[in-house]
Amino acid sequence: MSDQTNALPPRLSEIVEDFKFSEGREKLDLLLEFSDSMPPLPERLHGKRDAMEPVHECMSPVFIHAEMQDGGMVYYFDVPEEAPTVRGYASVLSQGLHGLTPEQVLALPSTFFEDMGLQGVLSPQRLNGITALLAHVKRLAVRELSSN
Repeated sequence: MSDQTNALPPRLSEIVEDFKFSEGREKLDLLLEFSDSMPPLPERLHGKRDAMEPVHECMSPVFIHAEMQDGGMVYYFDVPEEAPTVRGYASVLSQGLHGLTPEQVLALPSTFFEDMGLQGVLSPQRLNGITALLAHVKRLAVRELSSN
């Protein structure tokens, strides 16, 4: 385990470790499993992309909504099924960051996905999208902090 993985919250650390111990095509398969298990949008956000934050840096249309629940952040992503790798990474973030405080989200290393080994199986464009997703998640955490 790298020092960076040790600094991650428990659920995200588990996810990173699962990816770290998979190889090549297994990483893509795992990402697709996360894509399939992405938490659904709440009914109140269906068709409400205007109420969500767009991620312009992604080639696919990606939208994020964040809210506080029981003292922790919850992130909802709207990513088309036709973009399974981005959707899978969004699901990793949704599941791995669920319930963290804004401060914990901001403390995440921006390159933690490198420990997952995704740079070996994804194109540079997809990696840029991943970086953009995490940057937007952090921006929403900052917004939450500044509103309190």
